[in-house]
Amino acid sequence: MSGRDPDAIVVGAGIVGLCVATAVARKGLSVVLVSESRKGEASSAAAGMLAPSVERADGPAHDFAVAARDLYPSYLERLADDVGIRVPLNELGVLQVALTERGMRGLQKAAGPESEWLDRTELTRTEPALGHALGAVVNPGDGAVDNVVLMAALTELAAMLPGIRRLDGSVVSVSQNAASQSVTLRSGESLDAMWVVLAPGAWGSYIRGAPALRVVTPSRGQLVSFEPVGLRHVVYGPRGYVVPRAKGPTIAGSTMENVGFEASTTAQGIAHVRSAAEEIAPALAVSPVASAWAGLRPVTPDMLPLLGQDAERPGLVYACGHSRNGILLAPLTGDVVAAIVSGGTVGHDLAQFRPARF
Repeated sequence: MSGRDPDAIVVGAGIVGLCVATAVARKGLSVVLVSESRKGEASSAAAGMLAPSVERADGPAHDFAVAARDLYPSYLERLADDVGIRVPLNELGVLQVALTERGMRGLQKAAGPESEWLDRTELTRTEPALGHALGAVVNPGDGAVDNVVLMAALTELAAMLPGIRRLDGSVVSVSQNAASQSVTLRSGESLDAMWVVLAPGAWGSYIRGAPALRVVTPSRGQLVSFEPVGLRHVVYGPRGYVVPRAKGPTIAGSTMENVGFEASTTAQGIAHVRSAAEEIAPALAVSPVASAWAGLRPVTPDMLPLLGQDAERPGLVYACGHSRNGILLAPLTGDVVAAIVSGGTVGHDLAQFRPARF
């Protein structure tokens, strides 16, 4: 990269920021990726679920989420070709278990057209650890990705691509010059570019000059990892979920707590997660707990991301506030932002994500 101003500045190096920066660089544009490590970052703390059929949005937002899920296989294949890291992807489908007659009726009524019902016999045959349940809805196509390995692969890709320069620092404000956008760091340093993309995670409200970020707030999620109990599918229960990692632990989650930027676990929160997980798979009650941690999701009032150009400053692009679906939506978000800044065609309806909607 030469000494001239970059084409784009990407603020934030969580999964969304990394997906954006690498997608923009693959368009042949130069990128400065600015980030500061913070306790509680959500990208590595997440469980990695890809479950648009369960955590279902309405209208075009649902279509976007399904497209994001369906992008994953080819996205990870290209990533493996580029960096030599194969990211585990679970495509077996997501199960929603019924533990009561009332729960069974509710799941059967709410199931989408692509889903199917497994009775107790079929469910036990599919997942012996769930033989206590009355049945389950299976959502084909949904699953999970190992987000920790994914973050490592994306970090490696960002280091390999010649168009990306990493800069450690905290952006405190954005502004517009005559022909470009400008960001100011806490250190006092300023950077200019034609495009500034905001992917700051839960800390977006700290950045001045980006009015849409004021609605992004942190939501703490506490998680627990257990030794494996033989589960293969991602499973949702009435109060939580469990996600088996390939050749690794089973992750259980999660809480949603409005406690500001407090990223520590609590005895009460971990007890809730463990109880919800053991309700889903009773074998977890005697499985050793490997670890517990918490992450801070960047949440908007409607749980949908801020994605697209600022209404008054087209050179300012929002890619943040992905709430509970940051891992799911990140690769497609990167492709969308890359299309915007390179002058390409955005082949998705982003109306529900417009940054100025609040």
